[in-house]
Amino acid sequence: MTKKKKKTVPFDAAEYLDTPESQAELITDALESGDAAYIAQAIGVVARARGMTAVAKDAGVTREALYRALSANGDPRLSTLVSVLDALGIQLSAVAKAA
Repeated sequence: MTKKKKKTVPFDAAEYLDTPESQAELITDALESGDAAYIAQAIGVVARARGMTAVAKDAGVTREALYRALSANGDPRLSTLVSVLDALGIQLSAVAKAA
């Protein structure tokens, strides 16, 4: 008897973040973590969910630059992140941590 190999496909969270609320929740979680790589990755996932080309255009950067900035090895400038979040309709706010 021959075993059939199961085919797997990479998981892409962008396919499941189909509402602005779920997208904002992911970015909020990333911001609360304080992990810069996670923050960039979360913003990248939301940008892919919305359409990277449109987000890049609205943010005033090229699609390639946006992919590069939000990659695992990327280190986006704060101005890039602010532009992308604005293009995504996400507003940053500060909350004091509980002591």
